[in-house]
Amino acid sequence: MKWHWKILIGICFAILLLVVINLGLNLWIKFQLPKIINRENESVYSISYKNVSVSLWKGNITANGIIIVPKAALNDSINKARIYAKVKNIKVREFKIWELVFNDKIKAKSITVDYPQVNLYQKKYKDKMINSVVASFEKVVSVKDIFIKHGNFKIINSENYKPVLTVSNINLNIGGILINNTVLHDKIPFKFRNYALRCENLYYHPNEFYKLKIKKITTTKSDLKIYKFEMLPAYSRKEFVTIIPKEKDLYAVLCDSITINKINWGFNADDFFFHCNTVSVNNAAANIYRSKEPPDDLTKKFLCNKLLRDLKFSLKVDTLKVRNSILEYEEEKSIKLGSGKLTLNAFNLTAISIDSGFKKVKLPDLVIKIKCSFMNTSPLNIFWKLNVLDKTDGFNIKGTLTNFDVKNITPFSKPHLSLTAKGIIEEVNFNFTGNDNKNQGELAVKYDDLKFTIYKKDDPKKKNKLLTFVARIFVKKDTKDKIKNTYIDIERTPDKSFYNLLWRSIAGGLKKILV
Repeated sequence: MKWHWKILIGICFAILLLVVINLGLNLWIKFQLPKIINRENESVYSISYKNVSVSLWKGNITANGIIIVPKAALNDSINKARIYAKVKNIKVREFKIWELVFNDKIKAKSITVDYPQVNLYQKKYKDKMINSVVASFEKVVSVKDIFIKHGNFKIINSENYKPVLTVSNINLNIGGILINNTVLHDKIPFKFRNYALRCENLYYHPNEFYKLKIKKITTTKSDLKIYKFEMLPAYSRKEFVTIIPKEKDLYAVLCDSITINKINWGFNADDFFFHCNTVSVNNAAANIYRSKEPPDDLTKKFLCNKLLRDLKFSLKVDTLKVRNSILEYEEEKSIKLGSGKLTLNAFNLTAISIDSGFKKVKLPDLVIKIKCSFMNTSPLNIFWKLNVLDKTDGFNIKGTLTNFDVKNITPFSKPHLSLTAKGIIEEVNFNFTGNDNKNQGELAVKYDDLKFTIYKKDDPKKKNKLLTFVARIFVKKDTKDKIKNTYIDIERTPDKSFYNLLWRSIAGGLKKILV
C-alpha cells in the first residue's frame, strides 16, 4: 500500500474516531446532564428542559424549553409561592468539556438566556429565594458573563394574585461574575465587574395608595436614565379622604426623564451606600393635595436636617437639578368649598451636597437654590442653607418675590381664606434663621393700591360686606413707594411641617405691615 493511501486512511479513521467520540459524548451529556442538575441542585427548585444539543467543535451547549418551578409545586399546583420560570433557549458558549466529564460542572465563557418569563409569587414571610437560586446555579454552572434577552418579570401577590411589579423586554448583560461560598452570604450573592440593563413598561404597586409606571429604563454600573416616570394615586381624592385616619398628603408626579450620573453603590460590610455625581430631573409636574377634613396628625414633623441625618445608609448626591418643572400645592377645607391652589411654574432647583448623616462626623452645608414663577406670573428666588449634622436642625432661608398682581392669588385665597384681593406687590424680601423650635428674621414689603374683598364662609359666592368694609378701613392701602420692614419671631408648631413654619412667618410679617 502506497504511503498516500495510508495517510488518507489514517485521516479518515481519525475523522471517524472524532465523529464517534463526538456522538458518544453528545449521548453521554444528554443522558448525564439531567442527573448532574438534579444531583447538584440542593435548592427548593426543580429544573427541566425539552431537549439539549451539544457541539464539541464549537464548545457550545443549547437547551430549549427550560422550566423552573419549586419542588413543592410538583405536588401542589394551587398554592403558589416562590419563583416560576420558563425560558425559550439557554446557550452556553465555549464550555470546558473535561470540567463536565470529570467534575460534573458546566464551566464556560458565557451563557445567553433568551425570552425568559419569570413570575415570583410573593408571600408575607421573607425567603432567601435569590440566594437559593444563585447557589444552585454556581454548583451546576460556572460562567463569567451572562446575557439575558427579551425577558419579562413579574412579582405577584400569592394571596390575591394581583401584580405587585411587572417589567417587560428586559435586556441585561452582566460581566465578570464571581460566585463562591463567601460571596453567597453577602447582601448581593454574587460579584460582578460591570453590567448594562435596558427594560420597558415597568409597573410597581409599592403600597395601597400609589401606582408607579416607567416607560423605559437604561442603566450601567455608572449611569441610570429613566424615561416617562409616573407616580399616581390608586384612589380618587374623595376615596383617599374617606380611608385615611388622619391628615395625609396625596401626591401625583409626572416626569419626562430622570438621569443619574457617575453612580457608585453597593455594600461596605453590611452597610449599604449610594453615591453619585448628579441627579437631573427634567420637565416634572408634581401635585400635592391635602384635605383638612380628616383629624390632624399630631405626631412630630421633623425638619430636613434630621430626616437626612437619621437615614440608615450612606447617601451622597453632589448635585441635584430640577429643570423646567411645575409644583402645585392644593389644600381643601371641604369638598363644597373646593381646594385652594398655589402654583410654582418654570420651577428650577439646584441642590448641592446632599448627604445623609450615617456614620459621618463632618459634612458641608446643603445649599438649595430655587428660581421659579409664582402663580405663573411673578419671579420668585429662594436661597436655603442647612447642615445635616446640626442637631438643633438650624437653617437659613431667604427669598425675593417681585411684581406680583395679587388677584393671581385668588385660586388659593378664595376657597381657603374666603377672600380676594386687588393691587400690586412690587417686592417682597425675607431672610429667616430658624431651628427645630422657632424662626426669626426680617420681612420687607413694597405694595400699591391693595384692596381686600371678604366672602361669607358658609356661602363663598356672597360678599361679607361688613368684614370687607372693616378690612378696607384698617388695611393700609400702600407703602407710599417705600419698602416697609418688620421683624418676626415665631415658635414652631412641632406637629406641622417646615413649610407651615415658613408660611406662618411670611403671613405674620405681612399682617404686621398691612394692619
